[in-house]
Amino acid sequence: MSDAATLKLGVPSKGRLMEKTFDWFGARGVTLRRTGAEREYAGAVEGVDGLELVLLSAGEIPRELAAGRIHLGVTGTDLIREKLAAWEMQVAELAPMGFGHADLVMAVPQCWVDVETLDDLDAVAAQFRKTHGFRLRIATKYHRLVRNFLKDQGVADYQLVDSQGATEGTVKHETAEMVADITSTGDTLRANHLKVLSDGVVHKSQATLLKSRKADWDGGRREILRALETALRTADE
Repeated sequence: MSDAATLKLGVPSKGRLMEKTFDWFGARGVTLRRTGAEREYAGAVEGVDGLELVLLSAGEIPRELAAGRIHLGVTGTDLIREKLAAWEMQVAELAPMGFGHADLVMAVPQCWVDVETLDDLDAVAAQFRKTHGFRLRIATKYHRLVRNFLKDQGVADYQLVDSQGATEGTVKHETAEMVADITSTGDTLRANHLKVLSDGVVHKSQATLLKSRKADWDGGRREILRALETALRTADE
């Protein structure tokens, strides 16, 4: 089949997300596999004609979907919502995949015994600013999600501090007063003496198969998508 009739599927290029994605498709009769050396990021597909595997980092997939450079992609819903403004206009969720579960949560020091809810946080944040002369700092890499969440909840007296790694340690190192971070078990938060607010779950994420609304779907690509959807649906029945 010519390149004009190729459907590009973006999949995480390494680690458990890649392995779980390969397993998920394989269980539904579509074989995805890496070809060549590990660093070549090349892959092959069996089971659906015209489907091309593109190996990318999970963080790149939202951008590539939004740009229309790939037609389908697998990544976490947290990354979609964080990286894409008005994400519903750019991608459509086709299928939750049942793995890669993680929650984006608001967590404060365990020693804040009077802070259990967002209302408590709002009151503490206002008092913090009066006492210290600057806004309470929240360390996170999920700026859009956290900002929108706190706006909806009426919390205003805070500032976001960018953290691209070891976010839970920022409170101990006194570069932030609290954190908003992804967790699957909560173990790392507890190990750093942090607790999740009772109503502080910002987003429940999981790996999801997504469709680009911006990609070119002409030239037989819709037929390839229908063949893929039929294969996935038939295997699930």
